[in-house]
Amino acid sequence: MADLPKMMKAIAIREPGGPEVLELTEIETPRPGPDEILIRVEAAGINRPDTFQRMGLYPPPPGAPETPGLEVAGEVVAAGPGVTRWKTGDKVCALVGGGGYAEYCLAHEAHALPVPKGLSMTEAAALPETFFTVWSNVFERGALKAGETLLVHGGTSGIGTTAIQLGLNFGVTVIATAGSAEKCQAIEKLGAHAVNYREQDFVEEVKKLTEGRGADVILDMVGGDYIERNIKAAATDGRIVSIAFLNGSTAKVNFMPVMLKRLTLTGSTLRPRSIEEKAALAKTLETKVWPLLETGRIKPLIDKVFPLAQASDAHALMEKSSHIGKIVLTP
Repeated sequence: MADLPKMMKAIAIREPGGPEVLELTEIETPRPGPDEILIRVEAAGINRPDTFQRMGLYPPPPGAPETPGLEVAGEVVAAGPGVTRWKTGDKVCALVGGGGYAEYCLAHEAHALPVPKGLSMTEAAALPETFFTVWSNVFERGALKAGETLLVHGGTSGIGTTAIQLGLNFGVTVIATAGSAEKCQAIEKLGAHAVNYREQDFVEEVKKLTEGRGADVILDMVGGDYIERNIKAAATDGRIVSIAFLNGSTAKVNFMPVMLKRLTLTGSTLRPRSIEEKAALAKTLETKVWPLLETGRIKPLIDKVFPLAQASDAHALMEKSSHIGKIVLTP
């Protein structure tokens, strides 16, 4: 590790606030501890939780870097004691607890996956946070099965486009909501049914598309008044999985339909989960999803790539919610 630079460029959050509080700075290059690898970052994905962290609403868990960034792709340049799978020079993408907006980033060796054959580093950086999130919430907590119907809110977000593609590849009918004709067209191009929530009532549309039955699993990142509407759109024995609350985390809900339809309301966050839980997710993804990526049946959608120094512009674009797919930084 002697040839590693002492200092590296990274994005710091000057103070809680808007995109303008992100600034390029220099910090000490980290060194890997036990079971950790150091990755020279070639690309880092941007995710909605990064913007919440910037605003002071989503602090890093204990021991995580203050530097934002939850997923990276790059080259392994050093390995700590106990690392057995990876060696210097390996190309990986990894889920990280923070620190992705930098030239170098630490990852637990069990949270790294090989860059799928045929994908660029930019595409690989768009995988970990979204694929870990979708798999754990839709297929594990939501227990989605072939032949069922999945309703995805935010259908053109990184999470949304991932959920659509995974659902379709596992034999599911997918309905997704979006707020413009352009976004609905992108959803349909992926193979899902699109509902323009600005012009249509998604509850009515879901009922029409399912012949009155409703959606078996609903992936919700909106919250607020969507919570009660999701209950109406859900099928008997449906599972409603909440992963974010862009419209607020509280709502007045009539629980009678929940009881009558035997609904399950659940949700989760990824970042605070244990090393072991994330490692198990990584193993499952490599077995069940990585082959789909390597054969081109699933491909991450990239909306725009920004240089690291323009992280504030990347956050501004995300908060406009005009993007289709992922936004990525390159050092």
